[in-house]
Amino acid sequence: MSNVNEEVGRILGSYSQNINNEIESTLSSISPNDLQEASIYLTKAGGKMLRPALTVLVSEAVGGNIESSIKVAVAIELIHTFSLIHDDIMDKDDMRRGKPSVHKVWGEPVAILAGDTLFSKAYESIINSKDEIDSPNPEECLERVNKTLSVVADACVKICEGQAQDMGFEGNFDVKEEEYLDMIFKKTGALIAAATKSGAIMGGGDEEITSAMYEYGRLIGLAFQIQDDYLDLVSDENSIGKPVGSDIAEGKMTIIVVNALSKANDEDKNKLLKILKIGNESGNCSKEHIDEALSIFEKYGSIQYAYNVALKKIQDAKKLLEILPDSESKYALSLIADFVLERQS
Repeated sequence: MSNVNEEVGRILGSYSQNINNEIESTLSSISPNDLQEASIYLTKAGGKMLRPALTVLVSEAVGGNIESSIKVAVAIELIHTFSLIHDDIMDKDDMRRGKPSVHKVWGEPVAILAGDTLFSKAYESIINSKDEIDSPNPEECLERVNKTLSVVADACVKICEGQAQDMGFEGNFDVKEEEYLDMIFKKTGALIAAATKSGAIMGGGDEEITSAMYEYGRLIGLAFQIQDDYLDLVSDENSIGKPVGSDIAEGKMTIIVVNALSKANDEDKNKLLKILKIGNESGNCSKEHIDEALSIFEKYGSIQYAYNVALKKIQDAKKLLEILPDSESKYALSLIADFVLERQS
């Protein structure tokens, strides 16, 4: 497990410097200074750079190069950062990546503007990528950029839809698994799928490969969020950066909760609903309540169920990579799929 995490860490690290340099260049023209600082703040706060690295890796795996895809990779990261800034404002979260949230440092008005600026700069970056594509045909370059713009715009709409669905789930304890999976795909998986599909487009992959890479991204995106649900209950506070069971304490719907509610007898279901309602209303259940919920999850095998669902999605994602020719990039994409499931934070 640690070997996969270490190897993926090296892979992501090998791309992060180029990506960070391109981000700084992209955002360097923003003024005034406080808006520029607020915009670039989270990109320097220690994120994994998973999404932009996936864009470059897929581009390389289908025969492209880093120059063709780096500006699109940056756009993906800027959109991810934009969504985090706005999420923190909506959720009233004061910390992000171990640092005060953007709105806590610069205030909500500047934070909103920073998010909007990143969103706009992302599209500018994709448009500017037309001059970097490794193809002598200007029409083909323009077609790749147009296709990528369409993919990224679709993902942005899905992110907003997913956030709206997630907010609609608050206090609603009758959510079905299909509804939950649709929400986490839109909120988390859609941008990862856009990252991998955009890489395939910019690298010159054909339609079959491009579709396969979208599905690969969709599956690892779903697994990523399900693994977050799982880690909230089985990891430790130091690893995940928040108290174990915090999702229960806040009354959040996760795949584990959805599964337990669908399987539990009336007595256990009522106990769990009571705990979730307390968390939803107060934002903080007692440790006794969390332990009681955990025992219900264990009784019905819901924690293991979540892990098994994520595992199946990772297995399916890795099968999709068989369409690619063997390369270091293909190997890295397989490792990243394993990393999604084996990470501890």
